[in-house]
Amino acid sequence: MSKAIVAAKKVPSKGAGRPRAAEVEARLADLKRTAGRLFLDKGYGKVSLEMIAREARVAVRTIYIKFGGKDGLLSALLQDKRAQFFADMDLDKDQRAIREVLDDFAARLYSLLTSPEATALQRMLAAEARANPELVETFFAMGPNVTRDAIARFLQRPDVRAQLRDDLPEDQLPVHLINCVLGDQLSRVLRGQQEGTPEQCAEARRKRMALFYRSVLR
Repeated sequence: MSKAIVAAKKVPSKGAGRPRAAEVEARLADLKRTAGRLFLDKGYGKVSLEMIAREARVAVRTIYIKFGGKDGLLSALLQDKRAQFFADMDLDKDQRAIREVLDDFAARLYSLLTSPEATALQRMLAAEARANPELVETFFAMGPNVTRDAIARFLQRPDVRAQLRDDLPEDQLPVHLINCVLGDQLSRVLRGQQEGTPEQCAEARRKRMALFYRSVLR
């Protein structure tokens, strides 16, 4: 056997031993799921990166490299959850009638924020806000602030603004809309209750949205 053939056999193929892209994505998805479960089960402040790494069977260094730490993991979880409901909706470009756009947006936002995971997160925030202010800041940066900014941009579009009353306090409209979408969400979160059956929830939301339209449209 020639030396060239022996040398060729010793050279590993390009990328040998490296996980495929799909495997990497699956591992990261499992890591995020594990972190989310631990945050909700034990509380954000009681979960360490070492605990997450052990449960997810990854190195702590991997978490730092991919997410920058615990805050980054939470940010990624919030982004993923939001994408499940809004990935195919762009308020900046949606050309449907204003009521159709906002009714669609309201249904998605309601489903997102009344899901079991979301209500558990809200309870955790209420319990840990004082001890972990960075948790609250991360939540608002990746959750409510994103929603409010998207609503504000939509309502400020010239074609949409032309349909609104002139005397509206524009800075209050995003929160007003969210409150009309959710209703008495705080009471439901703290009491562990739902608004009713899916049909009852949809009807209650329809009535609140009708109130919003009466208050803002010309």
